[in-house]
Amino acid sequence: MTDDIAPGDPRLVGYAPEVEESFRPPPAPAALSEQEVRRISLLPLSLLALVVGVITGGGAIVFRGLIGLVHNVLFLGHFAFAYNASLFTPASPWGPLVILVPVIGGIGVTWIVSNFAPEAKGHGVPEVMDAIYYKRGVIRPVVALVKSIASALAIGSGSAVGREGPIIQIGSALGSTLGQIIPMQAGQRITLVAAGAGAGIAATFNTPIGGVLFATELMLPEISVNTFLPVAVATGTATFIGRLFFGSQPAFTVPTDLAAIPNEPGSVLTLALYALLGALIGVAAAGFVRGLHWVEDGFDRIPGRYLRHACGMLVVGLMMYLLWRGAGHYYIEGVGYSTIQATLQGGLSAAPFLLLLFACKLLATSISLGSGSSGGVFSPSLFMGATLGAAFASLVTGLFPGAPVSVPAFAMVGMGAMVGGGTGAAMTAVTMIFEMTRDYNIVLPMILAVALALAVRRILSRENIYTLKLVRRGHPIPKALHANMFLVHSAADIMERDVLVLDETTSFMTFLDMATLQGGLQHVVVTRAGSIVGGLLVDADFRRALGAADGAALLGDLVRPNFTIVRESDIAFDVIRTIWSRRAAMAIVVGRTGDQVSERVLGVITKEHVADTVARSVEIYPG
Repeated sequence: MTDDIAPGDPRLVGYAPEVEESFRPPPAPAALSEQEVRRISLLPLSLLALVVGVITGGGAIVFRGLIGLVHNVLFLGHFAFAYNASLFTPASPWGPLVILVPVIGGIGVTWIVSNFAPEAKGHGVPEVMDAIYYKRGVIRPVVALVKSIASALAIGSGSAVGREGPIIQIGSALGSTLGQIIPMQAGQRITLVAAGAGAGIAATFNTPIGGVLFATELMLPEISVNTFLPVAVATGTATFIGRLFFGSQPAFTVPTDLAAIPNEPGSVLTLALYALLGALIGVAAAGFVRGLHWVEDGFDRIPGRYLRHACGMLVVGLMMYLLWRGAGHYYIEGVGYSTIQATLQGGLSAAPFLLLLFACKLLATSISLGSGSSGGVFSPSLFMGATLGAAFASLVTGLFPGAPVSVPAFAMVGMGAMVGGGTGAAMTAVTMIFEMTRDYNIVLPMILAVALALAVRRILSRENIYTLKLVRRGHPIPKALHANMFLVHSAADIMERDVLVLDETTSFMTFLDMATLQGGLQHVVVTRAGSIVGGLLVDADFRRALGAADGAALLGDLVRPNFTIVRESDIAFDVIRTIWSRRAAMAIVVGRTGDQVSERVLGVITKEHVADTVARSVEIYPG
C-alpha cells in the first residue's frame, strides 16, 4: 500500500496485508511421470557406474578383438584376433585387389547400419551428445551391438577412422540401457551415459584422467559430486579392466631424450615456434571440421547409400595402394597408429612426405565418414597432428640448422593441438597426450599450442567437429557450462515487490481504481479471512479479466489458485524447483518485516522474473 490512498479510504475495503502465520498452500497437483521416479542416492548410482565401467572395459576388449579379426581376415587372409595397430600392416597377399578390401567392408557396414541402427553411422560422439541434450539420455540398446560390429568391420577393412568414437558410443549405450532398465531420473541416466563415454575412451587409450575430462568437457551438462564421482568410478574401472588385457604401457612410446623445452634462455624462441604451430593447426582443424561436412554433402548427391559408400571406400582403397607402391606401407588405413608411432620415433622426418600423409589422411577420413562409414575422428586427428607437427619441425630445422627443435616433441604437440582444436576439448587433449606418452616436459608447450589452435579454429569455425553435425540437424549444443550464479540468490533478491494484497471480496472495479491511483497495474495476492487463496498476474490474468469481467466481478471469482508459498530466505534454486514441481503460475514470497510477529506478503516471483534473472546471470559469461 502506498501513501496515495489514505487510511480509511472506502476503496481499501477488504484490503488485508497481514497474512496469518498458519496459512496453508493448496495441495500439490498430480506429479509428472518423471517426478514419480525415486531419485537414486549417490552410493547406488556409483555402484551402477562401476557396472558400466566393467561392461565397457570388457566391450573395449571385445571390440578391439573384432577389429583384429576383420583386419587379419580381409587384409592378410588368415583367421586371428591378435592385431597391434602400432605396427605397419604387412603387404597383403591380394596384391592390387587390396583396393577392394575397404569396398567390401563398406558394403557390409552400410547393410548393418541401414537395417539395424542408422544412428550407428558416423563418428558416434554427436549421437551421444544428441541423446544427452535432446533425448533425456535415452539410447537404444541395440546401438551398442550394431556400433561394435559396424565399426570393427569399417576399421578392420581399412576405413580411415578411429576406434575411440565407436567405443564411446558403445559405452554410452550400455550406460543408457542400464539407466532404462533401472528406474531413475533423467539426470542420473545422463550421468551413466557420460560415465560410459568416459570409460570407453579411457579403456581405449589407457588414459583414466583423460577419460574423466572428456566426459566432463563434452558430455556432462552439470558437474557436481553427484555426477563426477560416478564418471570417475566408471572410468577407473574400465581402465583397470583394459590394463589386465592390454598392459599398463602408454599408447605410444617416445624417445627418452625428447628435449621438448631446453633449459636455456633460447627456449623462448622454441615456445614461439610451438605457438606458431598451434595457430597453423587451428587452421587445419577448421579445414577438417568444414571439409568433413562438405565431403558429406557431396556424397549425399550420389543416389543410393550402397553406391555412395562403395565409391568413397574405393577412393580410400586406391590411396592406400598407391602409398604402398610408392612408399612401402599403407600408412592411412585404419586408425593409423603405426604412422604416428613411426613419426614419434623419428622414422618419418621428411617434411614433404609428412605433409603428403597429412593431406591423404585428411581426405581419406573425410571420404570415409562422408560416404557413410562408422568410426571416430580422434585417432585421425592424432595422425594429422603428428604429421603436421613433425613436418613443421623438419622445415624449421631445414631452414635454420641447429635450431632448438625436437621433431618428436613437435609431433606430440601437434597431436594435442589437432585434437583440442577440432573437438573443442582442450583440457582433454592436453591430459590425454600426456597420459599416452607420459612425458611431463611436453605439458607446457602443449597447453600453449592447444590454446592457440582452439582460438584460431573458433575464429574460422565456431562449431567443432562434433557440434557442427548437430547444429546442421537443428540441435545446437551449449558452448559453455554456466554455474548459474543466480541460483544462489534469495527469493527476496529476485521477487517483484510491487504487489497488492486484497481480499477476495474486493471488486474488480475497485482494484482498477486503486491501480490508476498508484500509477499502473500490479500483481495481486488474493486472501480470504487473512489466508492466501491465490493470485492474479498482470500480464496474463488481467487480459482475461478485462475481456470477461464486468465491474461487479470480485477478485475471488478471477483468482488463480495455482500458486505456491516460499519464504524470503529460500534460494532461487529451491524456488524454481517448487514452482515447477507444483506447476504453479507464481510463488508468493512471505516473511517477517520489522517488529511484526506474524508473516506478511513481501512480493511475488513469476516465471518471467526467473527468466530475467537467468539472462542477467548469463550475460556475465555469454559463452
